[in-house]
Amino acid sequence: MRSPIAKDLSLWLIVNGATMQDVSIQIMVCSAARVTSYLSRFITLHTGDIISTGTPPGVDMRRKPRRYLKPGDVVELGIVSLARQRQDVVADR
Repeated sequence: MRSPIAKDLSLWLIVNGATMQDVSIQIMVCSAARVTSYLSRFITLHTGDIISTGTPPGVDMRRKPRRYLKPGDVVELGIVSLARQRQDVVADR
């Protein structure tokens, strides 16, 4: 059975209070279901596995001016109605 929410999830990313990304997964070239189906032909997927699919528009090298994270920055990201997290950027030790 297909989940109706899986087709229309909204992703967002905020750095220091400024929205960098706010998009729907509908812009993906291949659906999450298609990517998962393809990968499962070659590997066994388990609960909690993460499939990296790239990043939506908003944080690429074409951004003017370029914006890189630095110690002290606060990054908040999430998927509407599913999950959210906050990360504080620290210097590499």
